[in-house]
Amino acid sequence: MTRQGKNTAAPVRCIITVSGVVQGVGFRPFIHRLAVERGLCGTVRNTSSGVVVDIEGLAPAVEGLPAAIREGAPPNSRITSLEIIPAAPAGYTHFAIGDSETSADGWQHVSPDSCTCSECLHELFDAADRRYRYPFVNCTNCGPRFTIIEDLPYDRPLTTMRRFEMCPDCQQEYENPADRRFHAEPNACPACGPRLWFAGERGAELDVGDPVEAAACRLGSGAIIALKGLGGFQLSCQAEDAQAVARLRQRKRRPHKPFAVMVRDVDAAARICLINDAERQLLESAERPIVLLQLRAAAALPGVAPGLDQLGIMLPCAPLHFLLADAAAGPLVMTSGNLSEEPICRTNSEALSSLSGIADYFLLHDRKIVSTYDDSVAMVAAGQPLLIRRARGFAPLPIRIGPVEDGDAAILATGAQLKNTFCLLRGGDAFVSQHMGDLEDAETLLHYERTIELYEKLFDVRPKLIAADLHPEYLASAYARERSRQPVPIQHHRAHIAACLADNQFSRTVIGVSFDGTGLGDDGAVWGGEFFLGNLSGDLVRTAHLAYVPLPGGDVAVKEPWRTALGAVWQHLPERFDQAARLMDIPAERSAALGRQLNAQLNCPPTSSCGRLFDAMAALILGITAVTYEAQAAMELESVARAYLTSGVVVEPLSFYLDVDRTPWTLSPAAAVASVLEGVQRGVPAGALAAGFHLGVCQSIVQTCGTIAEASGVGTVALSGGVFQNRLLLELVSSCLRDQGLDVLRHRQVPPNDGSISLGQAVLAHFLSKP
Repeated sequence: MTRQGKNTAAPVRCIITVSGVVQGVGFRPFIHRLAVERGLCGTVRNTSSGVVVDIEGLAPAVEGLPAAIREGAPPNSRITSLEIIPAAPAGYTHFAIGDSETSADGWQHVSPDSCTCSECLHELFDAADRRYRYPFVNCTNCGPRFTIIEDLPYDRPLTTMRRFEMCPDCQQEYENPADRRFHAEPNACPACGPRLWFAGERGAELDVGDPVEAAACRLGSGAIIALKGLGGFQLSCQAEDAQAVARLRQRKRRPHKPFAVMVRDVDAAARICLINDAERQLLESAERPIVLLQLRAAAALPGVAPGLDQLGIMLPCAPLHFLLADAAAGPLVMTSGNLSEEPICRTNSEALSSLSGIADYFLLHDRKIVSTYDDSVAMVAAGQPLLIRRARGFAPLPIRIGPVEDGDAAILATGAQLKNTFCLLRGGDAFVSQHMGDLEDAETLLHYERTIELYEKLFDVRPKLIAADLHPEYLASAYARERSRQPVPIQHHRAHIAACLADNQFSRTVIGVSFDGTGLGDDGAVWGGEFFLGNLSGDLVRTAHLAYVPLPGGDVAVKEPWRTALGAVWQHLPERFDQAARLMDIPAERSAALGRQLNAQLNCPPTSSCGRLFDAMAALILGITAVTYEAQAAMELESVARAYLTSGVVVEPLSFYLDVDRTPWTLSPAAAVASVLEGVQRGVPAGALAAGFHLGVCQSIVQTCGTIAEASGVGTVALSGGVFQNRLLLELVSSCLRDQGLDVLRHRQVPPNDGSISLGQAVLAHFLSKP
């Protein structure tokens, strides 16, 4: 800013434009307070591009304002740029919040929904407060944001709150600069805001007095409740009630997949799980994700997470959840309000139609949800948070991509088939969507298309390029072809590594380790155990991979791991094929038929997938021959391995062989498979074999990366892919790589699983499009 002479009594003026997450977070009231405290005049207003402050006053106060804005910005804001333009004094006499302005080419970051703040929480449980037990209490520091926004700028008429006219008391708060609800767009109270009610199975409202108390009472009696949360419906039952949990599993068609559990506070969580300081901080964060924690041995939650030693725990995030957790007799199952694999219900009518066969009662309200959001899921690995599902609380916050410039072409990346997200890349901002789920049916695809339209509208993005997965049959790839005659095809595992690099704003050459379940490779094989060498602006060269094995039945083998196990044995140890079948108790006629299929190579695509190798080992070691959800076998194998390793018994890693005589190098698990067969035959404890396998996979990764590093001089390793959701493996590999003197990059803002694919696609498409 240019000083206008040394006369500090002469007024100066400037225009300050603040961009980032600055709407819906109390930014204008914050600016108003700063200006009044400093004796400044002018205006602050929302625009389609951010917040514009037109400020005038004495030079020291004006010139010190930008630093004060940066230092004291509201906790939920995120400033990405602050531009200052000097202007001629206009003679302002006071400071005011001006009307919002829209522009055709403007756009704005949007705040995600955030947890109820401590001040609103105090009001919620204060019997003397007019918002006592009101399940929609909020202020500028908390509450619904993205799930209620229909357009920008963020003003009440452009949200689903526009139908609720504020009462005189709420209006006074809204217009009072000294009130924390000053310009809080969802502001409401029992007299004028949304209403909650309790309904029976068919949707008829029941006369029960307090709907939350009625729900808690029914939960205590074994009922299943469907409640309308921030981003969609959830299903709940008492977590300690084995019969209620079993009924929920049967009705929801979710026989084994673990449920998340909500408890009232961290102390209640600590009675169920072991919690360290980093996990406590993550649990209590404003984002309020579900956090995967180590179960205590004595925890009594039968049927909630069968076969696993970890449990997803969440604390309440919205007023309704705080009220319900307070009224309930104990921990509550809190899971997505849908039939298995279908989209989450968003509207009351959808819920009554789809969930009436699951829920016994409904907690409904009349505030509409614009965009469906699931709960985020995270864990702490090696002391650092790791997202597993990025949704409520995190999306749609942008991820800054350093090398991309504002003038570069906007890109839509359509993502993967499973754990789908899409990504809009505009300048240096990557808008990765919330978790969309698996694109396997028309309803999910419709939700996906509708959400892309919303993002393009809100962020004013008109994609010039469309990127898609190399696999032509994915629904996301088909959608890309509808949008573009020539979408940019991006190989799945290169997208994983690119996402990890973008996530860390790392532009130098790395060794990329991409281990997951499924992804179409350049050669038509199913990849999933890949090592690359390269960077974002150059080619990621496939340097090594797990040796190919046949996948008998293709996708069928994913749900029947015994097929994968016999495929691996047939490839590496054909003489032990019958022995392996007997160890897994596979009927002779079934194994013989599979043997004929393998010999004829009928529907036996070759795969290098590490995820499928975990399935095979779980089948051989634990006898898991069928699964009902993705990664079930691998997760149970991890649990058994961790229990054995923590017992203090010394375990030798199973052997892998790295063949460097061919290009790309191949990493063979033949010796590991042989050791497992021999161990099972001899009665070696399953925990010892599972632990030895994990150690062997770790050792093979470290050996291969070390060999690549020695040959290339590259000293940084990027880890990505769903296999690195395995906390045991991730911590082992990270520690051992660092012990070898190698730096490690892991995901920070997006998950290592396929939820990161769209980010990698967008970034690689950007660089491929450059001349």
